[in-house]
Amino acid sequence: MPTIRRLPDSLINRIAAGEVVERPAAALKELVENAIDAGSTRIAIKLVDGGLTSLEVTDDGCGMSPDEMALALERHATSKLPDDAIEEVATLGFRGEALPSIASVSRFTLESRPTGAEQGWRRVIDHGALVEEGPAALPPGTRIRVEQVFAQIPARRKFLRTARSEYGAAMDVVRRLAMARPDIAITLDHGDRRVLALQGDQPLADRVAQIVARELKDNGVAVDIERELESGTMRLSGIAGLPTYNRGVADHQYLFVNGRPVKDRLLTGAVRGAYSDMLARDRHAVLALFLTLPPEEVDVNVHPAKTEVRFRDAARVRGFLVSGLRQALSTGDQRSAQSPDAAAMGRWQAEPVREEPAPALRSIFENRDWSAPTSRVSEAGARWRGVEQDIMAPTQADQNAPQGRAVEAESETPQQDYPLGIARGQVANTYIVAEAADGLVLVDQHAAHERLVLERLKAAGAGEATTRSQALLMPDVVELEETACDRLEQAAPEMAQLGLEMERFGPSAMLVRAMPHALGAADPAKLLQDIDDDIVKHGHDAEKGGLLLSEKLELVLATMACHGSVRAGRVLRVDEMNALLREMERTPRSGQCNHGRPTWVKLSMDDVEKLFGRH
Repeated sequence: MPTIRRLPDSLINRIAAGEVVERPAAALKELVENAIDAGSTRIAIKLVDGGLTSLEVTDDGCGMSPDEMALALERHATSKLPDDAIEEVATLGFRGEALPSIASVSRFTLESRPTGAEQGWRRVIDHGALVEEGPAALPPGTRIRVEQVFAQIPARRKFLRTARSEYGAAMDVVRRLAMARPDIAITLDHGDRRVLALQGDQPLADRVAQIVARELKDNGVAVDIERELESGTMRLSGIAGLPTYNRGVADHQYLFVNGRPVKDRLLTGAVRGAYSDMLARDRHAVLALFLTLPPEEVDVNVHPAKTEVRFRDAARVRGFLVSGLRQALSTGDQRSAQSPDAAAMGRWQAEPVREEPAPALRSIFENRDWSAPTSRVSEAGARWRGVEQDIMAPTQADQNAPQGRAVEAESETPQQDYPLGIARGQVANTYIVAEAADGLVLVDQHAAHERLVLERLKAAGAGEATTRSQALLMPDVVELEETACDRLEQAAPEMAQLGLEMERFGPSAMLVRAMPHALGAADPAKLLQDIDDDIVKHGHDAEKGGLLLSEKLELVLATMACHGSVRAGRVLRVDEMNALLREMERTPRSGQCNHGRPTWVKLSMDDVEKLFGRH
C-alpha cells in the first residue's frame, strides 16, 4: 500500500506555480497587480524577449520592510486580507501564492524600501532557494526582477511559446490593467524600445482610446448607468463603440468587474445580446466596460488566476448590462461611421452585395401601414409614409429607369437646419447625395430605410407580436435529454410570457403547444435546443433563455424590415429623399443598418477640397 507523505514546500510551490505562473505574462500580471495594490502612482515595466529572458516591475508604492519581505515569500501570506472576510476582498490580489510560486520556478530578485526608511533591502531567490540577502539602494517603493523562468523545469519550459507570442500576451495584460487604473502612470519597455507610455490622472475615455484605438473616442458613446440594489449600487461605465465601428474578432472587448480585468462568458454574452439587432453575426463590438457592484454580490475567488467571477444574481447582472448598453447606444442615434480622409478614399472597398429576400416574405408588408398610431414626423415625414405604398410595388417605368441619374432639388429650408442636409440627387438609384452646412452626405437608401422600418415596427405595435402565441395545429413533441427537459420545464413560465407555450411530456420530451407569433414557422425542436444550450452556457435556468428568445424575435423583425424596405435600384423623387433624411434624423440608431453597416457617411468640405487639390 502506498505511503502517505507530506510534500516539501519547494514541491508545493512548484505545484502552485503551475496554476498561477503558466507563462511570463501570468507572472507579470501578478506583479503589476501587487504594485497597484501597494498604492503606486507610477509603474515601470521592462521585458526582454517577451519576458522569457527577464521581466522587471518597479513601482513607487508603500514598500516593505526586510521582515515583511521574508514573510511575503511564504505561501498564503498576504497584507490584503485584514480579516477572514474573503468575500469582501477589495484588492486585486489576495491569495498570497504569487510571489513564492514565481520564486520557485525562476531566479527572483526582490528589492524594496518603505516610505521614510533610510535604505532598502534585497533578497534573491533562485528556484526556491535563498542565495543572497542584504541592503539595496533604491528610491521608496519596490522593484522585482524575474529571470530564467522554468530554467530548471525543462518539461514546462518547452511549452512556452516564441518571444513574439509571449510579448503579445504580456502586452495584453498591461493594456487591461492600465485601462482599469487611468490614474496610474505606466511605461512598458521591450528590450531597448519603449512601446507604451501612459500619463497618470487621465480621463477614462482618453486612456481607453489611447490603448485600444484612437478612433474609438470619435466612434463610441460614453456609458454611465446606475441601478440600486438591496446591498448597494450597481454601476456600469466605460465606452462602447458604435455598431458601425466593429471588428471581425472579439479581441477588442475589455471587461472589468470592480476594477479587475475578467474574461467572463456571461458578460460577453450580454454584450452580444445588446448588439444583437445592430451587428452581423460574424462581427464584434469594440468596447471597454467597467462593472462596479458591492463585493458581496460577486465571488472573485473561483479561479487561481482570478480571471473569472461568479455573480450572486447572474440574470440581473446580464439584464443590467444589456439594457444599459442599449440605452447608451441610443444616445448615438444618428451617428454613423466617420468620414474617410483623402488617403482612405483610395483604399475604399465596396460592401458585399446583399442577398435578395426570400420570395415567401416579399408580400408581408403589402397594403399595410406600419406607421406609428400617433404622428411623430413633420409634413415631410407624412409625405414619406404616403409614398411607402408605392415602394412595395415599383412601377414598370421605375424598373426600366437608368441606373444612375442626378435630380435637381427643389428650394428647401437652408441645409444648416438639418444635420443630414438637403437632398441634391440620387446616384446609381442607390445612394442619396445631400448637401449639409458642413459637408457632403452620402446615404445608402436601402440600409437607411431598413433601420427606419425596424424601429417603426418596434414602436408602432409590431413588438406586441413577441408576446402573442400562435397555437400549433398539432402539438409538437420534442425529444431531449432528461436534464435538458428539467431546465426547460423550470423556464416554462418565463417562456410563456414570450409566447412559447410548452410543458413536460414524459421523462425525456417536451410538448410544444404554441409558438411566438413572429416565429410561427420556426422549428420547435431547434428552438428548444438553442434555448437549452444558452441556459447551460450561462448557468441560469430561465431568464437567460428568455433573453435568447427575445433576441431571436428581434432578428426576425430585422429580417422583415429588410424585406419591407426600399431596395437598391429604386428611383426616388426629391421629396421622398428629403422625407427619408428627416426621419433618419429623428429615428434611434439610424446611423447603422440592422447588420451594423453604416447608413450614411459624411465628407467635410475640407475633405472634398483635399480630393481636388485645393488644400
